[in-house]
Amino acid sequence: MLDRLSSPVDRERGSQFQLNRLNALRFNPALPSSTWEDDVSEAAALSIVEGGIIELARKAVAARAASAPADADEFIAWFEELKENGPGQNDPLFPWLAEQCSMEQMKWFLTQEVAGEAGFEDLTALTQLKLPVQPKLELARNYWDEMGRGNPKGMHGPLLHALSEHLGLDPQPETTVTEALTLANTMAALAANRRYAYHSVGALGVIEMTAPARSAATSAGLKRLGVRAGNRHYFALHAVLDVKHSSAWNAEAIKPLVRQNSAVATAIAEGALMRLECGARCFERYRSEFRI
Repeated sequence: MLDRLSSPVDRERGSQFQLNRLNALRFNPALPSSTWEDDVSEAAALSIVEGGIIELARKAVAARAASAPADADEFIAWFEELKENGPGQNDPLFPWLAEQCSMEQMKWFLTQEVAGEAGFEDLTALTQLKLPVQPKLELARNYWDEMGRGNPKGMHGPLLHALSEHLGLDPQPETTVTEALTLANTMAALAANRRYAYHSVGALGVIEMTAPARSAATSAGLKRLGVRAGNRHYFALHAVLDVKHSSAWNAEAIKPLVRQNSAVATAIAEGALMRLECGARCFERYRSEFRI
């Protein structure tokens, strides 16, 4: 357990390292082991820690989420407004990355982003479990795009890894800011726990909706700094493709879920706001690092 005498900042960081351990236990492929009972016990204890952290994050956005309409059409309108008025939107970090940052600053930023990447395809696969047919099909289509439609060269995860290798980045938890760790762990928690399934739908959907402008700015910054098109393809791709993904996700996944059961609207709204708050905290921390 974390030392009660440590500072709140240290406790928060320590908690996120605990959640890293939980994610390793439940996600990493492994083989049967004589210690499986210990592993299950450890995962159970860490799941309680995770639940407490997620409930605090959910509580922080509950009031705004409660204002989301229960009508499906009105909810989509409310959700799409988050692109302009949601936490972290139009952050000055991204014009600065596009127009002013140095290569070393860009590398530091990307190191944090790569370390905080939870794997959209895996999160989508976890989230779609037992969803109704129409949302399930939409998440499957999205997953297939993330997987390069069966072409290894088109898989989104390896595209980001290739950029990381090209730039010589070394993303490690120990050198990752707490805010980026929190973002990744929050997304993993929402997707891994079925009580947060609708939260995960909202969180993933809001990524698709808000990522294009940030991706375009990052791609522009990389181009300005001399990174070739093939090496910055991950961000150039998401600047365009996620616009289509967002429209389909909202129409084919979120809207049918709310229409079928209006009670899930609040959960979807909470998930979206939780993801945006995590992003906003990252952007603020990055700006602090760069003194902008």
